[in-house]
Amino acid sequence: MTAELPLACSVRECGLPLARRERAYVCAAGHSFDIARSGYVNLLQPQDRRSLKAGDSKAAVEARAALDRAGVGHTVINAVIDRIAALRLSDDVTAVDLGSGSGEMLSLLCQAPRVHGIGIDLSVAAADSAARRFPELTWIVANADRRLPLRDSSVGVVLSIHGRRNPAECARVLTPAGVLVVTLPAADDLIELRQFVQGRGVERDRVDGMLHEHNIDFQLTERVLVREKLTLERNDLLNLLRGTYRGVRFTLSDRVNAMPQMEVTLSSELCVMKRKRSG
Repeated sequence: MTAELPLACSVRECGLPLARRERAYVCAAGHSFDIARSGYVNLLQPQDRRSLKAGDSKAAVEARAALDRAGVGHTVINAVIDRIAALRLSDDVTAVDLGSGSGEMLSLLCQAPRVHGIGIDLSVAAADSAARRFPELTWIVANADRRLPLRDSSVGVVLSIHGRRNPAECARVLTPAGVLVVTLPAADDLIELRQFVQGRGVERDRVDGMLHEHNIDFQLTERVLVREKLTLERNDLLNLLRGTYRGVRFTLSDRVNAMPQMEVTLSSELCVMKRKRSG
């Protein structure tokens, strides 16, 4: 089954189908990509690397995995799965998660019969974690901002769950009947936590900008606001910060050191889009 997934060689000007061998993926031109011990494969080419430590850190990946174990964020995940189930896609559909992180979203989606999953993330730490936790799926290190290592018109679902977006590439790899599902932080997402840590909670709508980015190739078919309020303990709040904010934005804050239990709004805009017909 894995060998039939629509992976494509990431070597520049190649793009031939990749087939799985025992310990590597290979294409007909002889390009070969070793499979790591944990099970992921790194298709990132030198020209696509931002740095030697690209993508989320191990600490950020572990923080998000801890939140998943605590049930934080499951409401939006369940909403995405329900929307995709309602679309009644064809059998043997391939779902691709851009910015797949430690793999929770894709793993739950692929519990449905005959849904095959490919997770793509720039972070080696994320791909390694996902491969160890969910070895039945395919985990790829690649830069989703560049050309996706997938064949044309080969994917039924592309997911961007608070992650990377690449409209032109999503349109290229989706089948004519395929769907793109994007979630974005809503204007009031984590508003209480942002207010506490930063001293102010600015509300900003991100959906209009996202739709403008996708307007050439996609049309919006559904938009849903998914919101819940949770009372979280300090460890969960710290994990939200580790998984959301970068650098010293919070680690040096006296506010964080005194952070109490808090009721927090988790709010996402869920958008389902279909490809526009050519012409």
